[in-house]
Amino acid sequence: METLEKAIGYAFKDRDLLRNALTHSSYSNEFRGEAGPCNERLEFLGDAVLGFVTAEYLYNRFPELPEGKMTRLRAELVCERSLSRVAEKLELGRHLLLGRGEESTGGRTRPSINADAVEAVIAAVFLDGGLEPAAGFIHKFILDEFEAGNAHLDRDAKSELQELVQRKSGQLLEYRHVGETGPDHMKVFSVEVWLNGELVASGEGRSKKDAEQHAALRALEALQ
Repeated sequence: METLEKAIGYAFKDRDLLRNALTHSSYSNEFRGEAGPCNERLEFLGDAVLGFVTAEYLYNRFPELPEGKMTRLRAELVCERSLSRVAEKLELGRHLLLGRGEESTGGRTRPSINADAVEAVIAAVFLDGGLEPAAGFIHKFILDEFEAGNAHLDRDAKSELQELVQRKSGQLLEYRHVGETGPDHMKVFSVEVWLNGELVASGEGRSKKDAEQHAALRALEALQ
């Protein structure tokens, strides 16, 4: 616990909150009655705290940025890939409490599990110390790093990707809408970019258009 607290940069008053944030449902189900609750409720709360802090940052940092671009940017900053990178820096995977089945199938390095755990840790910090330390964590591991590389804000990633692909004749570029989650007022759309029948990248957004832009941005990063 102390090692992880040092990596996070926050000392918990109630370490049970941190343990809860590290408890995957597979562990909770396997050791029912001993393990305590899994981290899914904390993940739900952490997602909301992360979304709020990120939205406030974008609103204040870029006063001229329209709503659509702020939405797209927020989706990029809080996506699974972004959060799993935070987990890697914290070496969060080695601290997780996993069931034997999840352990044996590589759960400690699975991006989705690690990203969810980061959201749960954010919620644990929020409940233990309030918004200020939770926001400090988000700024330190996500937003401060973004500050160093926000040159893509005004990019039209789909147009750039199309131009890149057209440099070679006969290439087939497709955007596939693969799913949507959440209630009607907070839907998140998922889109994949395929090039010549091969998956290149995926992205998410609050609208299909934003999800396509996010996916195109990831595809540009992959191809370039």
